[in-house]
Amino acid sequence: MTGFLETPYGTQDFLPRAAAIKRATEQKIFELFASFGYAEVVTPTMEYLETLTTSSGRAIEPHLFKMFDRNNRTLALRHEMTTPIARLAVSRLKDSPMPLKLSYNTNVFRFRSNQPGRQCEFYQAGVELLGISNAFADAEIIALAAQALKVSGLEDFKICLGQVEFASGLMEQNNLSPELQAEIKSAIERHDIVALENLPVADSLKKIPKLQGGREILKAAESIAQNDRSRRALDNLTEICRLLEIYGVAEKITFDLGLIRDFEYYTGMVFEAYAPGVGYSLAGGGRYDNMLQDFGAACPATGFALGIERILSAREFQGVEENLRAKDFYLSYNAGREGEAIKKAAQLRAAGKIVEVSLTPQNKSDAEKSCADKNCLELIYLA
Repeated sequence: MTGFLETPYGTQDFLPRAAAIKRATEQKIFELFASFGYAEVVTPTMEYLETLTTSSGRAIEPHLFKMFDRNNRTLALRHEMTTPIARLAVSRLKDSPMPLKLSYNTNVFRFRSNQPGRQCEFYQAGVELLGISNAFADAEIIALAAQALKVSGLEDFKICLGQVEFASGLMEQNNLSPELQAEIKSAIERHDIVALENLPVADSLKKIPKLQGGREILKAAESIAQNDRSRRALDNLTEICRLLEIYGVAEKITFDLGLIRDFEYYTGMVFEAYAPGVGYSLAGGGRYDNMLQDFGAACPATGFALGIERILSAREFQGVEENLRAKDFYLSYNAGREGEAIKKAAQLRAAGKIVEVSLTPQNKSDAEKSCADKNCLELIYLA
């Protein structure tokens, strides 16, 4: 019988206080998104499998939770929100004026090993900016991610910023075979410096994972970028950094030209956010200009997702306190005063107060005890 009391593998309960902190944090983030002009969308929890496994998403299929509908079509629980929003933008919002600014806050699902920061069901909030491909749009996305972490209560965090075109340009510069390029990409994605060192490639490619640090890294990278593609990538990062200084978040930025996230998906700048005490990224995103082609409408795009549980873990590590609103009143009554209690509670609620009403008559002593047990600030007792 104990199995009936357990949550499924990779899922968790949020008890009242944790749920309240989660909701308060999400609300602050969502208000920030709205202040930047991002409108909320809500998509189905499940999509057709072919929607989620377009050419850019085939690798994720083993990690999807699948099922069949009554017509024997395969469905899957959404594993992230960018793909459903791409479908929505192309199908339902195709006539909307560009750029299109959309936000979301929801749960997503992936089958994977159950370890800290890697649940099978987890919560994400994020934005997608569709229809524009300049550095100004990228800078807004990064600045918004930084500000979202700040409004979540975090002060100690860093955003690692990279550009996938830098590495792509170096591989193009060295005229490498597709097979060797695939090995290099795999080694860089896995941060496997040893594997990269053992490949028969130029030293410039082996230096990529070591190009980490402040703006001086961009200068150092210029010396090995002997092609237009890589230079444009560095120019893009330089312009983004200039704009982030205006946003006032440049002190949170560090460069990592070995950060590429996913070569098959991202097409420009990429970033991840980290905080002390949490061994995984709090947020990640970047530019993905080719994805909407899978849905028949080429369109530049950039965006990011925040991991809500990961942010909550970072808050706990940094000792962030959430001033949750207490219940203002516990309203109890003697037998026969039920109607008066209902009316009194309604008046107080109309005035903006939080009121818990006893569901049975009580004597005053029991009411005082209930008021304390329920963590209410004040007792109202109708004798």
